[in-house]
Amino acid sequence: MDNQQYSESDLQGLSWLMQLTYENPWYGFYAYLLIVLLAIIVFNLGFAQKLPVLKKVLVYIGLILGCFVLWFLEFAFGAPMIVVLVISGIVLGIYRFRLHLHRKEKQNQI
Repeated sequence: MDNQQYSESDLQGLSWLMQLTYENPWYGFYAYLLIVLLAIIVFNLGFAQKLPVLKKVLVYIGLILGCFVLWFLEFAFGAPMIVVLVISGIVLGIYRFRLHLHRKEKQNQI
């Protein structure tokens, strides 16, 4: 592989993830794993239903493959996909917690 050296001005034009990946190539893979983990959390908080095992495996395989698109948007264009997934997880977590409290309160009234 060609060991090309980039100047500081070249690196400044890249997205933050490209800059980190230039320093250590594993950071790109770690970012992909983080996106997959956050997407699974958001899926389970907001959209997951009880599914049979085979359907669940197919959904998670599709989720893992689809996260590559999110990672590419973060990597190539600097789109804040990780931040969006974190915020979505927080909002859905608050919603689920309040729903749990509401159901508990409703059950106590009966």
